[in-house]
Amino acid sequence: MLNEIKIPQGSEDTQKIYEAERAKVCAKYEALDEEARKNRARQIAQLLGISEAQWVATSCGPIQSIRLEGTGQSLFDEIGSLGRVMALTRNESCVHERHGRYEDIRTGGHVGLVLGPDIDLRIFFQVWSDVWAVKENDRYSLQFFDREGTASHKIYCTAETDMDAYRALVQKHAAAPQWPQITPIPKETPGDTVDDVEMFRDSWRAMNDTHDFFPLMRTFNVSRLGALNAAGPELAQSVDIASVDHMLRTASEQKMPIMCFVGNRGMIQIHTGPVERIVERGPWLNVLDPNFNMHLDVSRIDQVWVVSKPTPEGPVTSLEAYDADGEMIVQYFGQRKEGTPERAEWRDLMESYCKEPIAS
Repeated sequence: MLNEIKIPQGSEDTQKIYEAERAKVCAKYEALDEEARKNRARQIAQLLGISEAQWVATSCGPIQSIRLEGTGQSLFDEIGSLGRVMALTRNESCVHERHGRYEDIRTGGHVGLVLGPDIDLRIFFQVWSDVWAVKENDRYSLQFFDREGTASHKIYCTAETDMDAYRALVQKHAAAPQWPQITPIPKETPGDTVDDVEMFRDSWRAMNDTHDFFPLMRTFNVSRLGALNAAGPELAQSVDIASVDHMLRTASEQKMPIMCFVGNRGMIQIHTGPVERIVERGPWLNVLDPNFNMHLDVSRIDQVWVVSKPTPEGPVTSLEAYDADGEMIVQYFGQRKEGTPERAEWRDLMESYCKEPIAS
């Protein structure tokens, strides 16, 4: 299908740069052994010493790709035309896959939103850069990368996708090949401690919404784990790493619907609903359901916390896993609608992991 797309011509200089970089990477790829070539794109890029965006750009080996022109917002506004697809967002430790339609797409604000019943996203367009249409081992996708060449989000076609709409979208935005440039994304460096712990705790207790937590961290210039450590056991407690496995299996057995948040710098993807089939394979703890898959590398979990945040309807409690760098891997809540109290069975489960009472 991508062979049928008419690609505009770029400038001669741009084409020369692209072909030179592509040739170097393809030569390195050809030198890899057969086992190394079986890796996924993210791992192959690491083996080659390049970004995933640059690997996708090469059209080497199993990859065939076309660069798409336009902003992330303009492209996302058209995703709903594809029908049912599979949305994928990941970080180094967790992969989140959700089948469904992109509906109620909102790209006009500082943070883009997709608020459909199937696909639920929070989009941070300010770090986005390259977009590519990709065919890899007979799977067609749209792949969105941040300025450092890391995948923010991928949209995979399925048997239920409107492939005519996919072809039309790719043709509309097709652009001449261009080697992806890597631009470092400045990292915030908040502190790991709070100067005035009591004021911090009072400010936490005064929150009216779970989203107030981000302004709270900025106000006190503290990292997420720094905030949890300063909060005190009423608001946040470190719990056993095995709590994540236990929670998922309990939710499955009790048919307790949950919310699962997985994100990176450019995207947060949310599943709301049941989890049913929990499968352990090596270090990976997996949810393998028809419309939702999660793959969590539990060997990368360094800390797990139960966290309580106040709302007008009462505390909302989350289970949060962090890696050794203090980065959040995955966050879970009991399913709830905004404006309603959290489920009693979820709260009871969270309290069972804690050694001291949490806010009620």
